[in-house]
Amino acid sequence: MRLSNYICGNWVLGKGDEIPVLDSVTGQVVAISDTSGLDLGLATDYARTVGYKNLSALTFYDRGQLLKKIALYLLERKQKYYELSYRTGATKVDSWVDIEGGFGTFFTYSGLAKRMLPNTTFWVETGVEKLSAEGSHLGLHILTPSEGVSVQINAYNFPVWGMMEKLSTSLLAGVPSIVKPATPGCYLTHAVFQDIIGSGLLPEGALQLVCGDPGNLLEYVQDGDSVLFTGSASTGRKLKSMPQIAGSTVRFNMEADSLNCSILGPDAKVGTPEFDLFIREVRNEITTKAGQKCTAIRRILVPEDQVEAVQKALSSALDQVPIGNPLNKQTRMGAIAGKEQLDTLKEKIQLLAGGSELIYEGKHQLIDADFTNGSFITPRLFFNPRPLESDISHETEAFGPVATIMPYTDAEQAVSIARKGKGSLVASVVSNNTAFASEVAWRLATTHGRIYILNRDNAQEGTGHGSPLPTMMHGGPGRAGGGEELGGLKGLHFFLQKTAVQGSPDMLRAVSKIHIPGAQYRFTQVHPFQLHFEEIQVGDSLQTANRTITEADIVNFSNVSWDHFYAHTDSTSLTGTIFDRVVAHGYFLLSAAAGLFVSGKKGPVIANYGLEDASFFKPVYAGDTIGVFLTAKEKINRGVKGRNIPSGVVKWLVEVYNQRNELVCVATILTLVAKKSPFIALNSITLKKVLETLSESSTPRWGLMTPQNMVEHLEHFVHLSMGRETVDEQANLDSEQLDRLKDWLYKHKPISQGLKYPGLPLESNAPLKYKDLSSAKKALIKSFEDFSVYYNEVPEAQHPHPLFGPINKEMWELFHAKHVTYHFNQFGILD
Repeated sequence: MRLSNYICGNWVLGKGDEIPVLDSVTGQVVAISDTSGLDLGLATDYARTVGYKNLSALTFYDRGQLLKKIALYLLERKQKYYELSYRTGATKVDSWVDIEGGFGTFFTYSGLAKRMLPNTTFWVETGVEKLSAEGSHLGLHILTPSEGVSVQINAYNFPVWGMMEKLSTSLLAGVPSIVKPATPGCYLTHAVFQDIIGSGLLPEGALQLVCGDPGNLLEYVQDGDSVLFTGSASTGRKLKSMPQIAGSTVRFNMEADSLNCSILGPDAKVGTPEFDLFIREVRNEITTKAGQKCTAIRRILVPEDQVEAVQKALSSALDQVPIGNPLNKQTRMGAIAGKEQLDTLKEKIQLLAGGSELIYEGKHQLIDADFTNGSFITPRLFFNPRPLESDISHETEAFGPVATIMPYTDAEQAVSIARKGKGSLVASVVSNNTAFASEVAWRLATTHGRIYILNRDNAQEGTGHGSPLPTMMHGGPGRAGGGEELGGLKGLHFFLQKTAVQGSPDMLRAVSKIHIPGAQYRFTQVHPFQLHFEEIQVGDSLQTANRTITEADIVNFSNVSWDHFYAHTDSTSLTGTIFDRVVAHGYFLLSAAAGLFVSGKKGPVIANYGLEDASFFKPVYAGDTIGVFLTAKEKINRGVKGRNIPSGVVKWLVEVYNQRNELVCVATILTLVAKKSPFIALNSITLKKVLETLSESSTPRWGLMTPQNMVEHLEHFVHLSMGRETVDEQANLDSEQLDRLKDWLYKHKPISQGLKYPGLPLESNAPLKYKDLSSAKKALIKSFEDFSVYYNEVPEAQHPHPLFGPINKEMWELFHAKHVTYHFNQFGILD
């Protein structure tokens, strides 16, 4: 199989410099990599122009939705990725981490985008800076996609996760990328990448693939571009010093060699849960991915009186790990990525042997494999008795199932030994002693990117020493490269340009699409709570009537809330306080404000979603009068799951003033606001107006129905929803299918054209019920009026639908809106 490259929107084969990519288990050729003859300068230009234009034009929310759709698309095809992954030497568990762990990163960032990022092409950082005395000149910061291409050079150990974790942030940030996987295992990266492109979900130019040797790719990077590199520190330093990178403003992120350590606490003696956890964790980190993890444990730090016990227990644990062909279900450790990587590993083992003692070498018999053809090696343990004097264990990373045990005397010495790694991705501390763990943790923080503390309390849900998580920073100082990846939304900052914007409140509101205090209010004729999500504009405002606070209000709120704090109830206890007399509760003021600004009439506002940034500036006493300004501050689009009405979040600025026009309270409330339905409103006025355009001569755009058949058909379903008529034939669907269908009712998705329900005649119309079309129209309108009365009297009633089964009033209403819209569109009377 010759692997093609994806350049400038086309799959392109190399010109003949073929590199065979081998099966790590059998040594057989799996694929041919060839990147020769590619116009990589054209590829970078294409990304900066076509790719950047298309990707950065999408909002953060839209890009987050793309990540989710891509992950779902790939998840449906995961089995073929597993089959290829086994050929890289990865076991099923290893492959799960690589493949589904990679997809999980996309899911995580999609969720972060939905919950925390705006539905705009830029991102406004929280906080407005007051730059003038009167507040007419303010400042804020915005983040926009860096105008360039991201070149992503990945290591061979995780062909899928390595690509997905970088793309999750670059795609969400809106920056196009060129992916360059390591040659070993690149056929797996290629398979996943090919399906990403094949999904058709991404805009043109968003992604390109150089599947193998990078050639002169980095010679074409320029100001505004970025390079992300995962690999050896020596290679990373060479790349970073290239004139095109060092001599320009190309952003460079490196994740390199890391001599990670795990420290066994002095309290974790043999027989304690922590001792067993430590042995299990170290064994897993040595054998998972055959030790080919940038976060694997290389240095094992144990109290000097525990060395023998740890050596014995760990050797026994490693003996029990079956090694061999990942296709055999018994296998728990697979092969090294390739013969070249195996030779390098053996060289590093020889270096370690020169400065430390080999105390364990596995004598495993391979399962369905052999050492000659496959790239296999058994685990090794070394012992360095003088870790503060002998540096070989702190300078040599054997990238495989190899680690070194080192003794320490106390916490201070353990920290000193750990720091000799000169910067690592992760250190773990296994202890149930809070004093020891806390002292070691904070002292290790300056030289480690992540610290994992494990004990009996978090063991069941612990994610493991070697598992980078999307919401936690992945990277480390010093030898580890000094880079940062992931870390939740902070991971996007590498790809974004931060810009300070200064101006008047109105100008900043226009730029940021967020209401800025001091900007002009825009009063609406309709109460803001009667507007749908799409209709609300940032800056829409309401000024309420006033309310005078009474002593009875304060007393009643104390009794209802049980908040009998002395400042609200005891006027004799106010000496030495900031209050002159009994003061109204802050939360009463918010409640009273809500009473002033809410609209009692049912409308698009579904629920109060939260409260943020509540502050109280002036005391309010009995006799004071308050009024409220309510302003739409920010809109956040959101997806919905299950049986929830499509909606968005609106943040409202609540400003409470007293009779002296003094600001006494400010808060931000969050409301869920329904989006405008694309379906017809089922009230008599609307139905009558639309039906007036339907005549006997109206012809359907599809189907056999006559106008009167259609109207009577709709009335039949309204009668079904009240139990006046019965279902002739019920669809035979399982519970999972029914759940999906009922979820569909809540989505703004129309009925598919030509959909047939059980019991409906396929080739003919049902007999007519009324004498003419006019009578049928009146009956339909009357049936909807009856529907409203019926469910007012029996709101909990449920009646069967031929497709959905028994459903309640809300579901029937949602169905009728879709159903009526479908058939009115059938006759073109909604145009």
